[in-house]
Amino acid sequence: MGPPALAKPGMMAPPTRERLVGILYRAHNPRWSYAPSSGAGAARHGGRFNRRGTPALYTALDPKTAWMEAQQGMPFKAQPLTLVAYHLDCEPVADLTDPAVLANAGIDPADLACAWEYLAARGIDPPSWRLADDLLALGFHGAIVPSFAPGSAPTQEAAILGQPDDRAVAPPTWEGRGRNLVLWTWSAEPPCRIEVIDDFGRLPKNAASWR
Repeated sequence: MGPPALAKPGMMAPPTRERLVGILYRAHNPRWSYAPSSGAGAARHGGRFNRRGTPALYTALDPKTAWMEAQQGMPFKAQPLTLVAYHLDCEPVADLTDPAVLANAGIDPADLACAWEYLAARGIDPPSWRLADDLLALGFHGAIVPSFAPGSAPTQEAAILGQPDDRAVAPPTWEGRGRNLVLWTWSAEPPCRIEVIDDFGRLPKNAASWR
């Protein structure tokens, strides 16, 4: 681990630099499952925690959350998906689901839950993009973040309704929500090593596999 990171101007202190080792999950449109470690789609379109042009790999810490994230707002009209698991050994990672980490760094939980697509469509930088920029500048490879996918809401009623959580006020804690890991830099080698689990070679090898 390198020297302590300096806080960015918008932060009171840098988040704790953690090592994360375990299994991750991501559900893919089967058409793109031949490239399960690619962040090109996120770079092309942007995401909650990456601006356009910045590659990112959005994964979940459990398979249910991965499934709900990939259903794109249609959790009760499920479309076909390919669920992929990964081995991960990565540091440093920031845990933005820990209220103490947010408080110490001076990060507003509402920044994580902002209506990023609405803001980006109007030419306004979402605060979640600025937060990701700051973490990248501090040398973080990724961050554990709450899931805002419909069906990952903290109450059963919100999950049944499939309410888009962007419209709600951010809760003071993320209890009851699934958790994601968004990576900005990763590879098959340390310090942020990710490996697809495909012992039997079931994933397609290229786009021609679907023709």
